[in-house]
Amino acid sequence: MDACTLGDLLDAVGGTSVRLHTAPAGLAVPVTEALLHDAHAPLPQAPGALLLAVGVRAAAAGPLVRAVAEAGMTGLVVRGPDGPTAEAQTYGVALLSVAEDTAWHRAHLLLASAIGARPVPATGGHGDLFALADAIAAATGGATAVEDPRQRILAYSTVPGQPVDEDRRQGILGLRVPADVENTEQYRMLFAADRPLRLPALGDGVLPRLAVAVRAGGETLGSVWVVDDGTLAADAEETLVQGASTAALLLLRARAAQELARHQNSDLLRRVLEGTADAATSAVGLGVEGPVRVAAFVLDAAGLPDAEQTGPRLLDVVRLQCAARYGRHACVLVDGVVYALLPAPGARHRRLAEDIVARAGQSLRVPVRAGLGEVVAGLGEVAGSRADADLVLRLLGPSLPVATIDEVRPRVTLLRLAEVLGAQRELTEGSWRRVLAYDEEHGTDHARTLVCWFDAGCDSAGAAKLLAVHPNTCRYRLKQVRQQLGIDLDDPDERLVLWLQLRVLAGLGPRAADG
Repeated sequence: MDACTLGDLLDAVGGTSVRLHTAPAGLAVPVTEALLHDAHAPLPQAPGALLLAVGVRAAAAGPLVRAVAEAGMTGLVVRGPDGPTAEAQTYGVALLSVAEDTAWHRAHLLLASAIGARPVPATGGHGDLFALADAIAAATGGATAVEDPRQRILAYSTVPGQPVDEDRRQGILGLRVPADVENTEQYRMLFAADRPLRLPALGDGVLPRLAVAVRAGGETLGSVWVVDDGTLAADAEETLVQGASTAALLLLRARAAQELARHQNSDLLRRVLEGTADAATSAVGLGVEGPVRVAAFVLDAAGLPDAEQTGPRLLDVVRLQCAARYGRHACVLVDGVVYALLPAPGARHRRLAEDIVARAGQSLRVPVRAGLGEVVAGLGEVAGSRADADLVLRLLGPSLPVATIDEVRPRVTLLRLAEVLGAQRELTEGSWRRVLAYDEEHGTDHARTLVCWFDAGCDSAGAAKLLAVHPNTCRYRLKQVRQQLGIDLDDPDERLVLWLQLRVLAGLGPRAADG
């Protein structure tokens, strides 16, 4: 694989996650690894490395730039926007930054995976695990399986002639270990042990197992199991320990590659939602073809103290439910709103949104709202569907937690019309202001009377019914509007503009008129 360059790295993770401040040596310089700074140890000679300035404030990282240059490193990564750009240019070191709230371990994982991760195989990133399972099986003499912590089978050996039992056959067929109380107890023992365990058979026709937990640091990543028919090699346990160590590296690498792929998809989806991405390229990258609709989900909790933590949890819920319905799926969190691309046809989109709102509200213990934009022909029109969904969100509340754009089209139209009118001075001037000022000064109700009269088709009896007053009272008020305020209610253009301004700008809709 060709060496990663600074330009390659920025193509993978640049933009919203990693920002480049300066690159005096250009973007073609090699980037070999990402290192965490240790204030208590001298910097190693590491040509091409990026040093993450752990424990050093961005504004105080100037001296570290010189040390990075002397160590032959490519660049320095700080946290926050105020990095030592001048020093970086002086010493010919690239200066990058991550957001202030980014955890260093996450930044390191992101950069390290972008630098060193190979493309994810079609098997889901675990292709090398199958080769490892075969190698362990050949060395120990027993059929081998690699599992994740939830007892899902990630890889299994295919060495011919090795004895297997029904548990292994069923596990491979379903890619999951059969659920069993005794099985659960064996896993509890295995994950509590710091060495390989020999576990007895759990029934007739089932063979014993030799197993070991796979760990990295203090985290359990999975386990390796070998079928034991009594003829395993004498050094099977030692082989299994070595195999678990290799499995840990492979699992971490697969996780890093998946994390990188998820980041790249999220960044691509953001650009699709903004309308700045090429539609054809995005369709390949996101695996989305044909008509789509944007669904937007948001927490309905103003001032939620842990909103920054709850937003990513909402993203997880939405991503899980969409993946269960559609398989590989595109979801992203942007400014507190979770957006998902839902493939057409859209007959069940509203039901899916309702399910997500119910599940998310229950698990997060916070009300969730969902707005669905228009179904559009392809990714090139997604920005419009996203705008629809955002508008729908503004109209939702406890009585209407989920809606499609078509269901609230009149209210959305009035909302957009209010924005257009309010943004133009000449459209906000007119007789409606005189009516409101007169009501404020004299304690009258002419504005509501006019709205009800317009809504009743300029019929005084109908308006009086809406106002719950006598028709003569309504006629008197209209006469006052004509005489005191000088408004020509016989002019159809005047009536139309006055109705729009009172309804849209003053907000005197039907509910307000009903009192």
